[in-house]
Amino acid sequence: MSGHPARLGELEETIERSAAPSAARTGLERLEAAHAGLSTTLEADEGLRRAVVAVLAASRSLTLLLETDADALAVLGDLDARPVVPGGSALDEESLRRWKAHEYLRIAGRDLTALDDLRDTAAALAALAEDVLVAAATLAAGEAPEDLVVVGMGKLGGAELNYSSDIDVMFVAGEGTQPARLEAQARELMRVARRCFRVDANLRPEGRDGPLVRTVSSYRAYWERWARPWEFQALLKARPLTGSPELAATFAAATEAALWDRPWDADDLRSLRTMKARAEDEVARKGLEGRELKRGSGGIRDIEFSVQLLQLVHGRHDPALRSPTTLDALAELGSAGYVDAADAATLDGAYRFLRTVEHRLQLAEERQVHVVPSDDADRELLARVLGFRGTAGTTALAGFDRELARRRASVRAIHQRLYFRPLLEAFAGVEGRLSPEAAETRLAAFGFRDAERTRQAVGELTRGLTRSSRLMHQLLPLLLAWLSDSPDPDRGLLGLRTLASGSQRSSELARAFRESAETARRLCTVLGTSPLLGDILHHNPDLIPAVGDDSALAVRTAPELLERARGALAWRGADTRVAGLRRFKERQLLRIGVRDVMGQADVDSTAAGLTALAEATLEAAVTALDPGLPFAVVAMGRFGGAELSYASDLDVVFAYEGGGPADFAEAERLAGALLQDLKGATPTARIYLLDADLRPEGRQGPLARSLDGFRAYFERWAQVWERQAMLRARPVAGDSDLGRRF
Repeated sequence: MSGHPARLGELEETIERSAAPSAARTGLERLEAAHAGLSTTLEADEGLRRAVVAVLAASRSLTLLLETDADALAVLGDLDARPVVPGGSALDEESLRRWKAHEYLRIAGRDLTALDDLRDTAAALAALAEDVLVAAATLAAGEAPEDLVVVGMGKLGGAELNYSSDIDVMFVAGEGTQPARLEAQARELMRVARRCFRVDANLRPEGRDGPLVRTVSSYRAYWERWARPWEFQALLKARPLTGSPELAATFAAATEAALWDRPWDADDLRSLRTMKARAEDEVARKGLEGRELKRGSGGIRDIEFSVQLLQLVHGRHDPALRSPTTLDALAELGSAGYVDAADAATLDGAYRFLRTVEHRLQLAEERQVHVVPSDDADRELLARVLGFRGTAGTTALAGFDRELARRRASVRAIHQRLYFRPLLEAFAGVEGRLSPEAAETRLAAFGFRDAERTRQAVGELTRGLTRSSRLMHQLLPLLLAWLSDSPDPDRGLLGLRTLASGSQRSSELARAFRESAETARRLCTVLGTSPLLGDILHHNPDLIPAVGDDSALAVRTAPELLERARGALAWRGADTRVAGLRRFKERQLLRIGVRDVMGQADVDSTAAGLTALAEATLEAAVTALDPGLPFAVVAMGRFGGAELSYASDLDVVFAYEGGGPADFAEAERLAGALLQDLKGATPTARIYLLDADLRPEGRQGPLARSLDGFRAYFERWAQVWERQAMLRARPVAGDSDLGRRF
C-alpha cells in the first residue's frame, strides 16, 4: 500500500485474523483515500477496528457503501447508537434510503462482531423494515394513515428477517372507506418502500389477481369460502404493523378465528406436504440438493414447516404455541412436550446455524442467495466468514462442509419424524363432534381397535383442571402417536391410564413427562409391547423416570448386580428381606426389558442380562440364609447355558459338602428355604420359580446331595440323558470352591 502510512501492529493482526485478509487490505486502502489517517484511528479504536475489518472481509456491497458515503464510517464507530429515523420535513425518499443503509450497516456490524446473535439480528432487520413501511406510509398519504393497516407476513411478520428478504405485506382497509383512494395509497407506499426493500403483496387473497386492499369482512369471507391450506399456514406469521390500533386489532381477531376455529383434517395436511414435496423436487431437478439452504433436504424449510404444522394442529388447544417467530414457537413446542426436548434443542441450533450461513451469503453482495457455492474457493471464504479456521488436521472448508452436512442430516431425520407423524387431535376436546362410527374409523387407522374404550381412557387421562391433566391434554397427540407405533395401542393406552390413576400417581407421571419427553415416548412403546413391564411399573411408579434415562438402563456388570442385590437384603426380617430382593429383581428386569423393547439390546445380550440377574439374585438369597456348611447352587438347562428368557424357570441342583445327618438336614433346609423364598406366598410375590427336577432321582430324591453323593450316583446309576444334562451344569451361587470341585 504505497503512499499510505505503514499499517501498525494491532490493525495488521486484526486483518490477518479476518475471514479475507486480502479483501480487507484492498478495501482499507480505498477507504484511506477518503479518510485521511484512518489506519492510525483504527489502531487506537479497537471497536471501530474490529467492525471495519469484519465488514470489509465479509461484504463487498457494504465496502462500497463505506467508500461512497462519507457518514457511513461513523455508524461503525458506535454500534450501540441506532440512527434516528428521519421525520417531519427531514423525511423524503432519499433520506429514508440513506437511513435504511446506515441502520443496515449497523446491524451487520453488530452481527459480524458477535455483539448480536441470530435472533437479535433477524429482529433488528424486521424492525428496520417496519420503520421503512411506517415512513413510506407517511410519505404516501402525507401523514400516518389511520384507515389503512399494513400487515407484515412471512419473515417480516415473524420478526425474523434476512439481510435480503422480500418484505411480504397485505393491506387492510376500514369498513366504509374509499377503496380507490386506499389502493392508490398502498401502491404509492410500496413504490416508496421499494427504494429500500423488495416489497411483495402476493400473499394476499387471490394473489396478483386479487384486490390489493380488502376490508376485514372481505378477508373473513375469503378465508371462510376459498382459502387453501397454505394460506392459513401463511396467516401464522400475520402481524399488523401500521395504521389504526382498533382496525389492526379487528384484523388480528379475524385472523385468530380463521386459524383456530377450524380443525385441520388429513386433506389439509396432505396438501401442505404435497406442496413442500414439489418444492424439494424442484431443488433436486436443478441439482442443488446438497447446497440449497432454504428448500433442500435438511434445510431451513424443514424446520419451519415442521414447527408450523405442529402449530396448526395443536395451536387450537394450546394458545402458547401460536407465536409467529420460529424459534419462540419451537421453544414452546419443546417445553410442552410436542417435540422431544433433545430434538427441539437440535432444531434450534441447526436453525441458528443455517440462517447464519444464509445471512453471510446474502451479506456478501446484498443479494437474495440461498445456495452454498459449489466453487471451493468461494465456499472457503464463506467458511472463514462464518468463523471456521484451518487446524493441523483439517481446513476451514472441510470443517464447514462437515458441520453443514451434520446439521442437515439431523434436521432431516427429525423433520421426517415430526412432519410425517400420525398427528391426532386431543380426542377429549373433540369427541362430542365425532360420531361413534367416525371415531372408530379414525382410531382404527392408528391401530386402536376399541374406539369407545379408548375414548374413555383419553377422557380419564385429560379430565380436570390440574396442571397434570392440562399437561396430559397437551401431550395427548404425541402419546397417541407413540402408542399407535406399538404392537398393541389399546393395551398401551389402558396401561397409561392405570399408571395415572389417582391424583398422586397422575402428578408423578405428569412430572416425569414434563421433565423428559423421551420418557413419555419410551413408556408408550413399553406399555404397548409388554404387559410384564407395565405391571412392574404399576407396582413401582417411582421407576417411571428410569425408562427415559439411558444411564439407568446401562448394562450392569456381574459385581455391580451382586452389590445391588446384597444391598436389597439390608432390610430386617425374612418377609421384608424377600420383598427387597423382589424389588431388586423387578428394577433390574425393567432395565433389561426396556433396553430390549427399545431395540438397544439384541437377543443374545438380553438372554445374558436375564441370566446374570438370576445369578445375582440367587447368590444374594443364599447369602441371606447364612449356610452352616459349604453349599452351592448349580444351574442346569437354559439357565446353565445362559439362555434365559423372561418366562424361564430356573433349573438347578443343590450340592453340599458333608457326611452326617446334621449336614444333610442343614442342606435340605437351605434348599427348601431357597425354593420357598423365591417362589413367594402368591404368584404376585414370586421372584423366581426354581425347578430342581433334574437332580439325581428327580422328585423322588433328596433336594440336596453331597458332592460325594453326586460322584457315586454318576459312577453307578446315572442314565445317558442325565449325563447329557450335566453338559450344561454351571455353578452360579454359594460356595465357590465347592462349585469348582463340582
